Order: sequence, then structure tokens, then C-alpha cells
Amino acid sequence: MEKQHLRKQVIQQLHQLTPSDHERKSSIITDKVLASDEFKYAETIGITLSRFPEVNTHRLIETAWQVGKRIAIPRCISSTREMDFRLIDSFDQTEVVYMDLKEPKIDLTEPVRPEEIDLQIVPGVVYSETGYRIGFGGGYYDRYLINFPFETFSLAFDCQISHNIVREPHDVPVSYIYTDEHIIDCQKAREANE
Repeated sequence: MEKQHLRKQVIQQLHQLTPSDHERKSSIITDKVLASDEFKYAETIGITLSRFPEVNTHRLIETAWQVGKRIAIPRCISSTREMDFRLIDSFDQTEVVYMDLKEPKIDLTEPVRPEEIDLQIVPGVVYSETGYRIGFGGGYYDRYLINFPFETFSLAFDCQISHNIVREPHDVPVSYIYTDEHIIDCQKAREANE
């Protein structure tokens, strides 16, 4: 199935979630991540500020701050289609910019190098059990993840898992996918498919 069609189909399914189901399922996913060793041992977490219908990341971020973790969110550089991550310690340090995404205010935040981020939470629309994903169409994360050396998670509702993703040469898989139904070890799934 073509990427654009699959992306559109899954976004339509996500928009059919009721607000209470969306919040309940987001909470289940957040609780699973908070219980993970990767979260417990991470000092700096790279993550996006979610927007509906994505899995809500706000409670995860707030809890990370409460337990002393550093949160880095991306700033998209549209001219190069690259990202840099900047540390925030308050949602007040963000602004709505490119594609209605909340990004860090440059004058209120400090940059963080990729090797300082212990855990990267990668957004997307559709995922395979092997960790490959269809994002929102910009390719920003595929470029960023090529040289990212540590653990990568994705947060997804179970309806976002598909077997129809065609892998492209530039695609970089995530390590784990946390859904409201499962925790998927993508490395094990890739090994099982070889």
C-alpha cells in the first residue's frame, strides 16, 4: 500500500478515537514507558510535544521533569530538513511554528548534542512490528536517526501497527514500540523476520 494512502487511512482511524479513549490509551502507554528501565536510567530524553491525535506526551514530560530528567525537544530547520534538539524545563519555553508544531524558543533554551540524549522518543503515524515507520512526511527523523547511537522508542495506539509498510533504504527502525496493548521489541521482530 502506498505510504500516503496508508498514512491518510491511519490518521482517519486516529481521529475516530473519542477524547476519553484517546486520553485513557495515552495514559496506559505513558505508564508503560515510565516503568521501563530505559526511562528510569535515561538522564536526557528527546521527545516531541504531541498534538491530537498523537499519543499525548505531556504527562510523560511532566513526570520526567518531576524526577529530575532533562527534556529536549526538536526544532525543525526547514531549509535543510534537519533538526536540532533544545532543552526545555517548562512548556512556556515553546512556541507554535512550522506545521503547527510546538518548538523550543531559541532565546530561552540551550542546544543539546545527539550523543547527550539517552532515550529518543520518535513520532510517527504508522509502524511495522519491526520498528519501521511512516512519519508525517518530512523525513526529519530518518535523517536524524542515522547517527543516533542510543535507544529509540515510539509511542503508538495499537491501530497504528501495520504489516503493510514497505521499507525504503533510508528508513531507520526504532528499538521498541509502546502501544496501549503491547510493548513490541522491534529488534527481536527484525531477527525473527530474517
